Amino acid sequence: MSKQIGGLSKLLSLVLRHDPGAIGLTLDGERWADVDHLIECANASGARLTQALPTEIVSTNDKQRFSLTPDLLRTRARQGHPIKVDLNLDPVVPAGRWR
Repeated sequence: MSKQIGGLSKLLSLVLRHDPGAIGLTLDGERWADVDHLIECANASGARLTQALPTEIVSTNDKQRFSLTPDLLRTRARQGHPIKVDLNLDPVVPAGRWR
């Protein structure tokens, strides 16, 4: 991973996991960020984030910390949220002896 990608990956970790407000980013209830808004906010804060970099960061991150929607329009952290995240999943009752 290049030094530039590593630094931008750390920025994504900060804003998608801990403090989106650090760059003026807003996330939805499921903690997704609009990629265009992320790029706009990151660049306004001094980062050099291009349209291709979020995809590269997601695909090259060895710990798979981030995910993108199939249409590549939204991204979020996959782990390590210190605040409640609504994943929009239905509750499931475990099968077998746990009932």
